Amino acid sequence: MNPGDRVRVDRADRTYEGVLLPSSTDDNLVVKLDGGYNVGVDRDDADIEVLDEDVYEIDGSDTEDEDENAGADSEIEFDDDLPTVSLISTGGTIASTVDYRTGAVTAQFDAEDVLRAVPDLAGRANYRGRVVANILSENMEPPIWQELAQAVSEEIEAGADGVVVMHGTDTMQYSASALAFMLETPVPVVFTGSQRSADRPSSDNVMNAVSAVEAAKSDCAEVLVCMHGSESDDACALHRGTRVRKNHTSRRDAFETIGAEPLGTVDYDAEAVTFRRDHQERGEAELELAAELEDDVELLKFTPGMDPAFLDVVEGAEGLIIEGTGLGHVHTDLIPRIEELIDDGTTVVMTSQCLEGRVCDRVYDTGRDLLDAGVIEAGDTLPGTAKVKLMWALANEESAEEAMQTSLAGELQERSVPWE
Repeated sequence: MNPGDRVRVDRADRTYEGVLLPSSTDDNLVVKLDGGYNVGVDRDDADIEVLDEDVYEIDGSDTEDEDENAGADSEIEFDDDLPTVSLISTGGTIASTVDYRTGAVTAQFDAEDVLRAVPDLAGRANYRGRVVANILSENMEPPIWQELAQAVSEEIEAGADGVVVMHGTDTMQYSASALAFMLETPVPVVFTGSQRSADRPSSDNVMNAVSAVEAAKSDCAEVLVCMHGSESDDACALHRGTRVRKNHTSRRDAFETIGAEPLGTVDYDAEAVTFRRDHQERGEAELELAAELEDDVELLKFTPGMDPAFLDVVEGAEGLIIEGTGLGHVHTDLIPRIEELIDDGTTVVMTSQCLEGRVCDRVYDTGRDLLDAGVIEAGDTLPGTAKVKLMWALANEESAEEAMQTSLAGELQERSVPWE
């Protein structure tokens, strides 16, 4: 009896049938039921019958720990009639499981384990598995973005028809932005995750993973984020990686495209992918990688009563993104210190705390004073995206000012018009 076998488990007056999953202990069995739920039972208390062996056969060794998995590759048997999708894991809830000894959720699955845990992925594509990191997304750092971009580039160069990146949701928007700036891609690169682990009845991991694979097979050759489009299990939204934001802590449809409708939709039941707006087509771009980053860039949110001494922390930094109020304002007392930073070589860029609309510092005196001090307007670029963009622009563009005022990966819209 091995993970991937279809089994029937009888315990007391209950019978469970499904796919055997890896377990964190030999004392327990974990079975994924046909309805998507996971159940854990004590091995000693159960009668087990193997109904079908190796239903989801995946070759490769088990995940043991973070260090051994990072950078590891895995493959399964290929079907020449199917496209090839690379599954790259960085950790997060979609790649997590419950330790039935403690009840804690741990990020310990590699790409092969995801295939075992999500049997619905079978038959949709050939899969290559690769682990870049095994972390919770709050621990994501710019060097891992660079490793991830390199890994995606290598997978595409090796012939992948699409790439799915499994990532924790808390910082997914930052990582998606980073890859959107680092990569010119001829194929879809789709980030996905889950708000709720596979062991919760309301888990979104199966639908998000399946929809992400369908998106990776589509003709949209951009960096996308694929997550639930509503609280129902009917469709996933496809967001452009530089325009997406996590707007709820726990809802399954937590992600939204800011300033526009989502770029596309994956109809889960129909397995159909549609797009609302123009996008880069598959094969339109040549693969290019520019992964250099200037990591000495900070993001500062202005609030009323802020002590100007807060700006001393960023003295000497290469770049600073400010989240200003409204059209892009700060207290007038801060402007002389901001001007000093700029004179000393720090590139300072203004964004807005507002979710909709764009920065325009030509309307009020405060904004004009900021422009006179040398502050760069970022239009309607999201603050988090602006930070990533400035990190990339300082390392790769001759003029960071010009780059920050130019749309490089769909992050800066020509007009800010509410769509709802």
